[in-house]
Amino acid sequence: MTILQALSMDRHLGPHFQIPAGSILVLCMISTSVFLAIIDHFLCPMWQKLTRRSPTSLQRIGLGHVLNILSMAISALVEAKRLKIAQAHHLQGQPGAIVPMLALWLFPQLVLVGIGEAFHLGQIALYYQEFPMALRSTSTAMIAMIIGIAFYLSTALIDLVRRVTGWLPNNINNGRLDNVYWLLVVVGVLNFGYYSVCASLYRYQNVEKEEEGSNSGTNR
Repeated sequence: MTILQALSMDRHLGPHFQIPAGSILVLCMISTSVFLAIIDHFLCPMWQKLTRRSPTSLQRIGLGHVLNILSMAISALVEAKRLKIAQAHHLQGQPGAIVPMLALWLFPQLVLVGIGEAFHLGQIALYYQEFPMALRSTSTAMIAMIIGIAFYLSTALIDLVRRVTGWLPNNINNGRLDNVYWLLVVVGVLNFGYYSVCASLYRYQNVEKEEEGSNSGTNR
């Protein structure tokens, strides 16, 4: 959907360069890579100094959920602004029309998605730490499997939206893509609520064993 938005926006950077619409998603990967280093080298040590405890994997994943919800809300606001400009210039009935709005407006939401993914990668640490020893070699493949399932589910959701509503016509200037993003915000909030319940009920297995071992060693 972001690529569709980019195709209908002004992607010029200067008089001679135009951002390829398909390449705009690379910004997510760049922000994920950069923020992974920031988390490991700055944020986690700072958190540990302030609270005297390292942030848990579940806390990092939860923060990733919050950032993803925030990115969808920003996406909805940006799309609402794009549609308002399209209506002001009477571009609804013109397929392929370029809305006079810079594609740079898409950058904040993409950066937030990338940062959220960086926090979500705490799942790898959680799986590797909590899986039984015999399954640790397959634990790192879990996140790839989850992403694959998410792609199928997102495709099914978009197909359902197209069948039930008129929000996603062939010409997005005639649609309401902002409503789709708001729908994703609602789904994200429900998902975060479910995650929070599961995380509050979860009890770390290997961490508790390590703490018990260190405490018994100290007592001796």
